[in-house]
Amino acid sequence: MNIHPTLLVLRSYFWFTPALYGVISILFAILTSILDHSVMINILTVDLSLAQTLLSTITSSLLTMTTISFSTIMVVLTTYLSQFSPRTMQDFLTDASTQRILGVFIGGFLYSLVLLLLLKGDSADTLYISPVLAVIYSIICVGYFVFFVHHVGRWIQVSNLIHHITNKTIISINKNYEDESTDAGDEPWKDWESEEIKLIEPIYIFAPKAGYLLLIELEKLINQSKNDDSIVKIEVGLGDYIEEGTTVLSLWGKRDHLDINHYLSFFHVGEERSTIQDIDFGLTKLVEITLRALSPGTNDPNTAISGIRALAKILTVLAGKNLHRSFYNDDLNNLRVINKQRHFQDYLYKCYYQIRHYGIDDVSVVAAMIDSLQVIAAQNGTKTKKLIWEFSLYIQQGIKRETLLELDRDYLNEKIEQLSIQTKQGHSYRSL
Repeated sequence: MNIHPTLLVLRSYFWFTPALYGVISILFAILTSILDHSVMINILTVDLSLAQTLLSTITSSLLTMTTISFSTIMVVLTTYLSQFSPRTMQDFLTDASTQRILGVFIGGFLYSLVLLLLLKGDSADTLYISPVLAVIYSIICVGYFVFFVHHVGRWIQVSNLIHHITNKTIISINKNYEDESTDAGDEPWKDWESEEIKLIEPIYIFAPKAGYLLLIELEKLINQSKNDDSIVKIEVGLGDYIEEGTTVLSLWGKRDHLDINHYLSFFHVGEERSTIQDIDFGLTKLVEITLRALSPGTNDPNTAISGIRALAKILTVLAGKNLHRSFYNDDLNNLRVINKQRHFQDYLYKCYYQIRHYGIDDVSVVAAMIDSLQVIAAQNGTKTKKLIWEFSLYIQQGIKRETLLELDRDYLNEKIEQLSIQTKQGHSYRSL
């Protein structure tokens, strides 16, 4: 199911789901109050005094439950901030279960509170169904509270956090990049327009506000460009921080009928980065978790190894995608959009260069990096295998051979030799 980009951005905000649940609960409370005064029900009803007691008790209890939940969330966020990475806090806050649980608690509190405000009786004999519904709602809230304790217990574990970031990034890759096997290629003669437009002065479109570029509606941009018979060049990349007045697009077309706002509406900017389309952000979070684990204050190589394996899993998928595509044509094969070209070796370097720098003295970390390269090479083609081997030489250059003990040297040599065989570069293998 395709979700509208605006809804995707809204769902990334922590307040959206709880606010939605709160509004629905208030409307449900009003509907229940109307039901109390318009329909005579003699089953599961209570009198005015008991109704007020029940609703006031439920309201205070749910407020307490909500307060405890917020306090627990703050503990989790503090843990993420101090032990993992400041960027990972967003993953817990934007998780659907976290937002849904808070939404249920806030909704239950508002439902009971509004019912209490609307509760009034014409006589002492008046009976009400709404307190019974509030009791049922509170029982549901208790169930959600038990689930919340379990949910927090899982999320506080770094292995589950790494797994979540990995899966979310892979989903984003599969959604936004086509397989390399399905790529027909960008033949130069098909995109001759890209050379021709260099001789023409473009129309520059500037960012109306500052923020991180979260999402580009590429298909709509292509269609708009086709309708205006124009060619568009995207001057910014996903995840870039755009200052107000920064050039977002260069556009070639007839000035008299172009609506600049149409083009800007396809670019969604926010205050925080997101992995909706920005896969670099997911990789950055995994790198930061790995680096934090390697820091002297933490010194947790096992977590670092888990982070390296997660990076390998993502890069394995990424290597099979068509990253280098930069020209996008319409259905008539006319050039419409030019985007920045990306290369797999750039992702490879960005994922490992800091880990190599800070973890080069730990044999287990170096071995994990070589193993991860072997995993990537095993599931991809000859071109990727060659890139992997060339990158492994960069890692080998940083190894301090003179400080290696004999067993450590033998262990790493075995790993490197296996990688050379996997990448079909056995003739280039040299022991440390």
